Formats: sequence, C-alpha cells, structure tokens
Amino acid sequence: MPALPEALFTAAQVRELDRAAIEKAGIPALELMQRAGHGAWHILANQWPGAGRILVLCGAGNNAGEGYVLAAQAQVQGREVALLTLGDPARLPAAEMRGRFLKAGGTETRFDGKLPQADLIVDALLGTGLDRPLQGDWLRAVEAVNAAGLPVLSLDIPTGLNADTGAEMAGAVRADVTVTFIGLKTGLFTGAGPECCGLLRFDDLAVPASVYAGALPRALRLRSSRMRERHLPPRRRDAHKGDFGHVLVVGGDQGMGGAVRLCAEAALRTGAGLVSIATRRGHAEALLAGLPEAMPRPVETPEELAPLLARASVVAVGPGLGQDAWGKALLEKILASPLPLVVDADALNLLARSPSKRGDWILTPHPGEAARLLDASNAHVQGDRFTAVEALARRFDAVTVLKGSGSLIAVPGETTSVCTAGNPGMAAPGMGDVLTGVIAALVAQGLALPDAARMGVYVHASAGDLAARQGERGLMARDLMEPLRRLVNV
Repeated sequence: MPALPEALFTAAQVRELDRAAIEKAGIPALELMQRAGHGAWHILANQWPGAGRILVLCGAGNNAGEGYVLAAQAQVQGREVALLTLGDPARLPAAEMRGRFLKAGGTETRFDGKLPQADLIVDALLGTGLDRPLQGDWLRAVEAVNAAGLPVLSLDIPTGLNADTGAEMAGAVRADVTVTFIGLKTGLFTGAGPECCGLLRFDDLAVPASVYAGALPRALRLRSSRMRERHLPPRRRDAHKGDFGHVLVVGGDQGMGGAVRLCAEAALRTGAGLVSIATRRGHAEALLAGLPEAMPRPVETPEELAPLLARASVVAVGPGLGQDAWGKALLEKILASPLPLVVDADALNLLARSPSKRGDWILTPHPGEAARLLDASNAHVQGDRFTAVEALARRFDAVTVLKGSGSLIAVPGETTSVCTAGNPGMAAPGMGDVLTGVIAALVAQGLALPDAARMGVYVHASAGDLAARQGERGLMARDLMEPLRRLVNV
C-alpha cells in the first residue's frame, strides 16, 4: 500500500475526489468499494493472521459496503464471520455488496446491545459523514466495541471521530489499526484522532494521479527530510558563533528559574551561536553554574533589559515569566522592540489580557492558553483545533503553533501544517520551554518565521520520540537535549 501522503483533506474534499474517480477516471463506485474492502481484508490478514473468528459491524453508507466486502472475503478464506447490522440494511447505498455477501452464504444479525465472541472486530459502522454526536444503538455499539478488549480494525475512520476536526462525537471507537481510503482526512491526525486510529494505513485504491490534480489540501503533514535539507545545510568550515544568531531568553520569575534554563539549553543544542538569559537576580548565579555556555543576566527593571535587546537576534519570552508586575513590564518592553519574538507560557496569558498585533512573531499556546487568547473555552479549542489555530493566526497576525496531540502550525494566508511526530510521554513539565528554545534558535540561524515554527515543532517532537525509546512514562524535558543535537545534524 502507498506510504502516507503529505496532503490532508476534509471529508467533503475526499467525497469530491471519490466523485472525480468515478466520473473522470471512469472507475465505477462499486469497484472502488470492492477495492477498499479487499484492501482492508489484506491488512487484517497480515496484521492478525491467527484471527479465526471475525466480527464485522456494518452500519450505513459506503462504509458498510466495505464491511460486507471484507466479510465476504474473510468467509472465502475460511474464517468464521459474524456480521451485526445497525440502521436499515435494505436502504444501504451498498445494498449490492450486502446482497453478494448473503448470496454467498453469509448471515447477518441485528445488533441487540451485545457482541458475540470473536478474535477481532471490524468497525464498518459510520464513515466520514458523521456530523452530530452519536446516540442510541450507535453509541451503545461503540461502547461495546471499546469494552470488548479485542483488536479492532476501523474502515476509513473510527466510528464517532469527526473526520475534519479530530473531535469525538460523544464517543469514538479506539481502533488498533485504521485503514483510510482515497485521501487522508484531517481529523485523523490531531485531537483525539491519533488515539482513536491506532496504526494508520492508507490505500489510494489505485486512483490515478490525475484525480488529485488541482485539489487544494486542507492541511499538509510535516516531512523531515525536505525541511532539514533546505534549512540546515552543513556549516561552512570558517564559520564562527556570530554567524548563528543570538537568542535572548526572558523569564524565570521567583521560583521559576528552571524554565529559562531549559529554554536556553534547547536553543544552544539546536545551534544558536549565543544565548543570553534575562531573569531574576536570584537565579543568575545558579544558571551560570548549571549552564555555563549561556550568559545569564540579572534583570529587575525594563531599563536593564535594553542593552540585552540591543545585542539579540531574536527574543524567546514567557518561560517562567509570571503574570505579576515584573513579567508584565518586561513583556511591554519586548513588544516595543523591533526584534522577532517567540512567545510562550505566561507571556501568552499576559497577551490575552491586552491583545496586540505584529507580523514578526511566533505564538506557541497549548489549548488552555489558546482558549484564553480567543476568549473561548478549552473544549471549544479542542472541538476544532484547525479553526482555532487559524483564528489565532489571523487575530494576532502571527505564525501560531497550537500544541498538543497533532500540533498545528498556522501562517496567515498559507496552508496549515500538522505534525504527526511526538508521543504522550511529552506531556511533562518543561516541554513547552524546550520547544520555545528550539524555535528561537532556528530563527536566530536565519530561518523565516514560518519555516522556523514548522521545523522547530517537528524536530522537537522527533527528539521526544527518540527519547521515548527508553519508555514514555518518566520522560523529562531534559531528555530531549541530546536527541535535539543529533536531529539538527542529520
């Protein structure tokens, strides 16, 4: 099967691709359905060769048709197949495939709230058209699948997952493997999407490239090799540290000196030529002892910040900044400077109180900070992460990174990017401070802000994946430092 493409589409766009395959490429709809069902069967057979009893749940639409094709193929191959239906099978657009399955000796039973014994469940209940919360038997079926403790293969998308946003529609199937068809759907890659999909496989159903010509993706997956080759070429042999920029990290209010330490070290490991730290007087000595490569400076007033700003290439502001008078005064001074900024943590919370616009900054909120910046709820942000990140980019005229599962990068006027690297072990203190340092270092080395944000997010997430090879639980922000160095030198 093809590798995962870069382009991501909405459910409506994939329906248009499907229509183009039928009308322009001349592939009958039933042929596409057969290809999908057969492709899913091959994945099942390879992934679970010992599964003798297969339970297929068929709902409505083409998704059910693909389920009937798979069930028929499993039966031909000597597997024991139990097929449960929801909705009205007689009204299925896939009625032809249902008829073939029954004619070949297959049987179906109405779902009554219980699942028969099986070795594996195939979720062919609802496809990408779901636009309202599950209820009734549909919700009960999803809950039964998740409670069964069996491996699950979902066809096209796990039932209950919004194909566009990655939000759960009251509940969603937790699949071990999802095989999706024709085009990758945006909701598979952010929010609850990665958790619900499990291992994601893609089958283009042998649709010709001409079908995709002119289709404008809703979003693009980040791809590492292209970014590194373009933006981080080998350094000149006669280079010196002044060639690679000067990052000024501002933050570390009383008791929060660790945040600026992590940010500064990440900037150094990502290749910044010089790193200074403007922080509270009480932290400067400890920072000098723990990270001698950086240059900590005690700063108690905005006036003391001025000479540091004069020497910097980029400012990373927010780690441990706090929201009291000290942090507020420093942020106001920084916002008045002409330097490019990477804004995180408490600097974002302060910005939410007094919004402003400027075109030369990168905002890196997590969902809670994004909600405050949008004057909305966390649930609103997570309910449609694409809309939220793009709204932030427009509202603040900023390159915006919405962190979380499937981090998103929005640039005003450009296609949103999705990072598919990263892991739940990175839900740990200090990870955002590290990301801020990584992005700032890339800006210091001359990358345009959109490129620095995209590459920074990908390198940071990939470093987390390398560090997590020893286990996700117990992963610490400091564990990313050595992988960061490796990744920016590949």
